[in-house]
Amino acid sequence: MTLQAIKYSRGKLEILDQLRLPHQEVYIDIKTPQDAWHAIKSMQVRGAPAIAIVAALSIAVRSAHWLNGQGEMMAATARDSAVLINGQLDYLVTSRPTAVNLADAAAKLKAVVSAAANKSDADSRAVMAAYLLAAERMLVDDVQDNERIGKHGAAWVLRNTTSNASNPMVSVMTHCNTGSLATAGYGTALGVIRSLHSSNSLRHVYYTETRPYNQGARLTGYELIHDGLPATLITDSMAAALMRTKGRSENITAVIVGADRVAANGDTANKIGTYALAILAKYHGLKFLVAAPRTTVDMTTKSGADIIIEERPEIEVVNLKGPIVRTNVFSREKEIITDSTEEICIAAENTRAWNPAFDVTPAELIDGIITEHGVVEKDDWGVFQWDKVFDVGLLDEAPEVGEPKRLNMLSDGLTPEVPLNDQPSITGTASVLGQR
Repeated sequence: MTLQAIKYSRGKLEILDQLRLPHQEVYIDIKTPQDAWHAIKSMQVRGAPAIAIVAALSIAVRSAHWLNGQGEMMAATARDSAVLINGQLDYLVTSRPTAVNLADAAAKLKAVVSAAANKSDADSRAVMAAYLLAAERMLVDDVQDNERIGKHGAAWVLRNTTSNASNPMVSVMTHCNTGSLATAGYGTALGVIRSLHSSNSLRHVYYTETRPYNQGARLTGYELIHDGLPATLITDSMAAALMRTKGRSENITAVIVGADRVAANGDTANKIGTYALAILAKYHGLKFLVAAPRTTVDMTTKSGADIIIEERPEIEVVNLKGPIVRTNVFSREKEIITDSTEEICIAAENTRAWNPAFDVTPAELIDGIITEHGVVEKDDWGVFQWDKVFDVGLLDEAPEVGEPKRLNMLSDGLTPEVPLNDQPSITGTASVLGQR
């Protein structure tokens, strides 16, 4: 059973509250763009691809209600509808400025709205319908893109790192959460790991806890255990020791991470701690790979120096939240009280803390950027060559590396030709939409 982090049917959107994981599975309704903004800002939903989908669908929910005659008319003319939707998209982009997928999705949806509004026979209903179909299409496309990322990445890892014929299975490391909880389904970096596992090529995966929000411990661990992958949790500070002491015996060959924004030169913004892992990988001779859809590559951002890094509240560093654990002093058995969450302070009173949500890994530390159209590598001058990604004529077919599990939502693709009344329900797994 695939994790369902996003549940969507026309007019209804629910997301799995990731702040309650891994101990409680609680879904919350997203009825308005305001609901989506707060869910993204509070990190109830996170991951660059996932937040873009949730943002887009929150407006789609309102549009569907209006198209079905529910609620007051939102706009009288086609132009009014375009202005209204564009304003809501601009508002949603402010919830997570570092994640380029959100801004990219907003720009694409604005183009759809503008084209619909500019037709000679356009009315408000036609603009809303055009937006609705485009937003729903994004959900379906994201899952397909993630599966292709998984196949391309797994093939690259096996081709470029497996040199010991007697030990063909590889171990990898990952950071934060880049799986079904961070995307519309399957995942980016975790999608590569899933693809390795599906081809019986994965020996073990080591995942970091990812302080201060512990997305690795809470979310990646939850997914890996759910899927039955061989995995071990480490604290962020154990990464170097792991590479040095177990790198050879466990055949640890690569560190695979996601991304919130990739600049034109390849500099990559991702969850805080990624930069440190890249430095460690370089020193210990491991490949360092970034897995992200093409929408995460921002060709208008020249380098990492131009990326805005979100800084979050100090309290996230000095306090921890979680359920109460009762341990039997004799048997050492523990009971987790899942319906009772406590917040504790782990630092001295009046401690000041710096809490950047992301850091930027320089392009020179990155061996490849895995996209749905292939793995982008650097040329002899150390420059990433993006032609494969942005030139339609050069797109690669995803190699066969074991067939990943298909999601039910793909069995009924949404297309503009399907009448609005006959659209199927969609259930998506989500970082829907890196990590964070």
